[in-house]
Amino acid sequence: MRRHGFPAALRAGPKAAALAVLLAFAVPAPAPAGEREDQIAAVITRQIEAFRAEDLDGAFALASPMIRQMFHDARNFGAMVRNGYPMVWRPEEVTMGPVVMRDGKPVQTVFLRDARGLSHIAEYTMVETDAGWRIDGVRIIEGTGSSV
Repeated sequence: MRRHGFPAALRAGPKAAALAVLLAFAVPAPAPAGEREDQIAAVITRQIEAFRAEDLDGAFALASPMIRQMFHDARNFGAMVRNGYPMVWRPEEVTMGPVVMRDGKPVQTVFLRDARGLSHIAEYTMVETDAGWRIDGVRIIEGTGSSV
């Protein structure tokens, strides 16, 4: 006999129906692309603001687990950014560009202008964690640095 109008889980019994309901609410749906991009941009902006305020703990908290493991603590991480990425440490201007997928991860393009007026393009590779989006690496594109 064929039953109509009831989902398969309900036909299987009350335990299967309860499990189906729990799973439907337990697994978050992926954020729509625009929402994901907004979340990614917010994380990058918060980290840059933390660097500007010399809040190394706040900036380090927005790094991915891999980056956190690599640098061990906020002080080491801050020194690396200050010495190796001054355009990220103290940008005068920050503009978000497009997000593209590369190797299964979103990569946010960020246009930076440093204190000397030089332009830089940074690519922020992002990773989603239980705590939300985290920065998994930054690459400065060669060939930038011209004055605006």
